Amino acid sequence: MAFSPATACCNPSLLLAPRASSSRGSPARAQAQLLCTPSTSAFHGRVRAPVAAAPAPRWRRAAASTAIVCGKVTKGSVPPNFTLKDQNGKPVSLNKFKGKPVVVYFYPADETPGCTKQACAFRDSYEKFKKAGAEVIGISGDDAASHKAFAQKYRLPFTLLADEGNRVRKEWGVPGDLFGTLPGRQTYVLDKNGVVQYIYNNQFQPEKHIGETLKILQSL
Repeated sequence: MAFSPATACCNPSLLLAPRASSSRGSPARAQAQLLCTPSTSAFHGRVRAPVAAAPAPRWRRAAASTAIVCGKVTKGSVPPNFTLKDQNGKPVSLNKFKGKPVVVYFYPADETPGCTKQACAFRDSYEKFKKAGAEVIGISGDDAASHKAFAQKYRLPFTLLADEGNRVRKEWGVPGDLFGTLPGRQTYVLDKNGVVQYIYNNQFQPEKHIGETLKILQSL
């Protein structure tokens, strides 16, 4: 059959690959078969080469390759010690705070809207944490210089630690969000013996971390 635009308009099936049988598997499998099965072209009756499927979006590839991570630090456990640089470049160890309650909160990054809200909420309630005898420590993958600028800009009175490479985050098993593409926002409350009494995770309501942790501290 000679090909013409009119022929294509009246017979659109000439331009379509054969439909995969629904009995052969899932819709995704049928789609893959449709993309990869050679078909006879209306153009001069030649056989077209198999069409390669488009690569999956980056977030989907990450989801496929990243297993769901369960927290290694759980309620009632003693988390592993760490030593990280604070916003002034000085090394700080978790063991330094033994003998008093500690709030350790992991957050995605400095200067992001949610993290700024959370940090400022901790700042505004800092006197309540001091009254409860607790220390507040924020941890993210930013370096010490970034933390210093962040703390100075928003007048943060508590310690920020630089977990470059996210080593401590991985050791503690802080779960990520959005299929692992976004570092998780998780808060731990440790009692004066260094035992975890409470874990709170809420990525999209950062200010709720403050109220929840204060309730636990006041009950210790």
